[in-house]
Order: sequence, then structure tokens, then C-alpha cells
Amino acid sequence: MTRASLDKQPHEVAAMFDKVAARYDLTNDVLSLGQTRLWRRAVARAVDARPGERVLDLAAGTGTSSVPFALSGAYTVPCDFSLGMLREGKRREPWMPFTAGDATRLPFADDVFDAVTISFGLRNVHDTDAALREMLRVTKPGGRVVICEFSHPVWAPLRTAYTEYLMQALPPLATAVSSNPDAYVYLAESIRAWPDQPALARRLQDAGWTRVAWRNLTGGIVALHRGFAA
Repeated sequence: MTRASLDKQPHEVAAMFDKVAARYDLTNDVLSLGQTRLWRRAVARAVDARPGERVLDLAAGTGTSSVPFALSGAYTVPCDFSLGMLREGKRREPWMPFTAGDATRLPFADDVFDAVTISFGLRNVHDTDAALREMLRVTKPGGRVVICEFSHPVWAPLRTAYTEYLMQALPPLATAVSSNPDAYVYLAESIRAWPDQPALARRLQDAGWTRVAWRNLTGGIVALHRGFAA
């Protein structure tokens, strides 16, 4: 799969991530020019996981995003539908309860988690609205969701430069460092097709989340959205 649209076939996306699992985190660090570490720290602060809480980390991949929640004392479940990613994560962090699951049909009971989070994964779910509803279903009343996703830079010159980077500079960089550079062509195109910050906030509200808000990171290249279960 080398071309992107928002009509994603789950088995194709899963296969794509299976192929990049071994070098996924390294590749992301290179292609984001080191920004992924800053974004992960911002997510950890927004989730604010506490001892004794239950946190579901969707699209967790190799579990890199899950570790900070677990180290805070929260029981953390890394969940992904790429078995290749989960195997790599289990190899690195054998103590974590990696779980295979589809974000649109989560294998968990209602009202289980204090917090649900997904970083750079909602864009790859074939039915975004179903996933937002499923996240709400498994979240306890008063619990929270934190979504970290690529978005739309708010400053026009940055938006132009960023689009140029995505479509011109990222593919050759991916070819140099990734085990499956075609996957990053797909990712670049899916970023361009993704809704902007207000549009995603409306979709959260339509799914039933309350007190929805967002804040921009790196000028809006990435946005953090948060909401609460009623």
C-alpha cells in the first residue's frame, strides 16, 4: 500500500506496520527531527496517569508510549492490531500486558479504564467515529481521553514548509532509514487528508465526549485533544 486515503483497509494497515516494527521508533525519531520525544512527554503530562489507575494505550505499537504511564504506577495496557508491533514490544518490555485489539471493537468490558489514549494512531483506524465511541464505552464515568495526532499548522508559512517536507523531503529520508519506506509515503499522505483541530473536536463531541478541548504542539504540526466521559 503506497497511496493514502481515509478509506483504510485494516489488514493492509496492519501489514504495513508489521513490516516497520523493528525500526519504527528509530525511524520516527529521525523523520520528526527528534520531536517525537517532546510529543510523548506532552502526552504523558496530559494523561496524568496516577498510581492505581487503569490506562489503555491504543495503537501502542512497541509500547514506547505506554512505558511512562506504567512507571507512574498505573496499570497500563498497550493495545495494537499489528501483531508485528506487539511481538517487538513484548521482546523489549516482556513485563507489559500487550494486547491485540481493533480500536473499533475493543476486547474490554464497559467502564474499565480511568484514561484512554492514542498517539499517532487514530488517523490509521478505518472508522474513526466508531473508535471514538468505543473509547468512550470502555472509559469510566469521569474518565478521560487524550488523543495525540498530526494536525494542521496554524501559521501559514509553517504550513507551507511542513507540507513541502512531507511530500518532498520525507520520502527520501524514509528510504534511507526505514525498512519499508512506502509506509511513510502512505503516512505523509494520510496526514494531509486528516481533519483539522476543530473538526476532530466536533467528532469527539458527536461521539459523546464532554468538555472537549485541544492545544497545539510545534505550531499545530501535532495537536493534543482531550475529553471526558460523562
